[in-house]
Amino acid sequence: MAHLLGAEALHLEFPTRTVFDSVTLGISEGDRIGVVGRNGDGKSTLLQLLAGRLEPDSGRVTRRRGVTVGMLDQRDELPPQLTVGHAIVGDREEHVWAGDPRVRDVLAGLVSDIRWDATIGELSGGQRRRVALAALLVHDHDILFLDEPTNHLDVEGVAWLAQHLKTRWAAGSGAVVVVTHDRWFLDEVSTTTWEVHDGIVEPFEGGYAAYVLQRVERDRMAAVAETKRQNLMRKELAWLRRGAPARTSKPKFRMDAAATLIADEPPPRDTVELTTMATARLGKDVVDLIDVSVSYPPKTVLRDVEWRIAPGERTGILGVNGAGKSTLLGLVAGTVRADSGTVKRGKTVKIATLTQQLAELDDVQEERVSAVVATKRTTYLAGGKEVTPGQLLERLGFSNAQLSTPVKDLSGGQKRRLQLLLILLDEPNVLILDEPTNDLDTDMLAAMEDLLDSWPGTLLVVSHDRYLLERVTDQQYAILDGRLRHLPGGVDEYLRLRRAQSAAESGAAPVAEAAATTATPALTGSALRAAEKELSALDRRLAKVTDQVAAKHEELARHDQSDYVGLGRLTDELRALEGEIADLETRWLELSEQLEG
Repeated sequence: MAHLLGAEALHLEFPTRTVFDSVTLGISEGDRIGVVGRNGDGKSTLLQLLAGRLEPDSGRVTRRRGVTVGMLDQRDELPPQLTVGHAIVGDREEHVWAGDPRVRDVLAGLVSDIRWDATIGELSGGQRRRVALAALLVHDHDILFLDEPTNHLDVEGVAWLAQHLKTRWAAGSGAVVVVTHDRWFLDEVSTTTWEVHDGIVEPFEGGYAAYVLQRVERDRMAAVAETKRQNLMRKELAWLRRGAPARTSKPKFRMDAAATLIADEPPPRDTVELTTMATARLGKDVVDLIDVSVSYPPKTVLRDVEWRIAPGERTGILGVNGAGKSTLLGLVAGTVRADSGTVKRGKTVKIATLTQQLAELDDVQEERVSAVVATKRTTYLAGGKEVTPGQLLERLGFSNAQLSTPVKDLSGGQKRRLQLLLILLDEPNVLILDEPTNDLDTDMLAAMEDLLDSWPGTLLVVSHDRYLLERVTDQQYAILDGRLRHLPGGVDEYLRLRRAQSAAESGAAPVAEAAATTATPALTGSALRAAEKELSALDRRLAKVTDQVAAKHEELARHDQSDYVGLGRLTDELRALEGEIADLETRWLELSEQLEG
């Protein structure tokens, strides 16, 4: 592969620390590089050095003659008086940019909902971010440096951007270097991972899944002292291998040692045990929404929604911005009133919401972290073991020195983690997470997920972070046209439904959907009737088995908790029923795709 850019012996110091010490790197044609590391270790600084935005104290960055570089910074730099159209395409004639397929694709993927004549100053922060990204992508660059490009993008936008970057250049040409905490995006786009830590940049082959595999093996072979970090990576690795085997297809190195490493690693969470504990804390009644509708005239946001939330349920909610996700969670939390229908809450329900506003820290800005935590419980039950708040802080990445730091001096990520800890120490039994990934790096996201794995309550999550949704929830729902729809096929099914919805609204089938239709031949005649009959039977069986699962949960809750033999028998029966539901849903999805084809 032809060389595009090189960095030789880069050294950079800030007044309080050395950021990089003699770092040498190269970028070649065809490179797709994801950059990971802890917040503050220098990921954004590295991109600025390589893009020529920042000069090193020593060393140099060289480019091949004629190579062009484009960069998306974390800051909004577009002048507020510019119109959206001028910010994106500049002074180019309309027939020039409108005739370019790449420009049309970028506009449709990022800014189709933004007025072309609106000024940048009128836009929200998320809209400005998307305009800045579109303005970069409509130009030809040999290397793209992207600093948190998925910020303010929903699940569809992230999927579009990943596909765009994979097809933007011909195979073996162009290069992209991306800093992001979105691990699904890293796996989709990256073929190489750079980890920034301790003043160096360490390369790994493959995307995020491959990086986790190699990092665990590296730590094991080196017998590093970071035992807790290693255990956390093993748990993350176990989930990657069990829950998403396709993600491990990229690595080209030996995986035998890594497979041995996780052979005895249990699943990230014991669903049955957590459900039993949640039922004991909550009882069988949590929150029931029955035929609920909410309107904000002239628009009906939710219509005839029925959702009976079970003890220990772990659910992710998907939907475009404005679809009604916050309204739905507001109904659950009691902050939104229904126009019609019924909302029933169990008597023992205690709901807490992790919001984006950090309101829990408003009154303690001047206090030290240790003093704030000391006002809460002295012990906390995590994974069946009692731990102190200090131990929880350590699990969430706080050092001893940071315990004496005033809250106001914490970074955004540290405040986010402290907010989560304070909420958990209040011991709610229903936890709502509203975009919880803001300001967190990949290591801290893994630590937060590890903590949530042992949390015995009902968990409801709204997030554009696909990896997080698939990692901490057991099922997903979507709000489509004001109605709540279960997604047996998860996020992939949601994206397929949104493509079909967009095609119906525009009157034209998108290429991806047309390809999917071609790949699944339509059923006709007797085969069609047989499939419809089987689908109907599956619906009835799913309803029956779902009722049996609910009844089994109640039986577990009522059963003598000291009768371990009886509890074991009931648990085995519950696992069998849940396994049957998984098989039925898989078959239901297969038939649905055939019938829609």
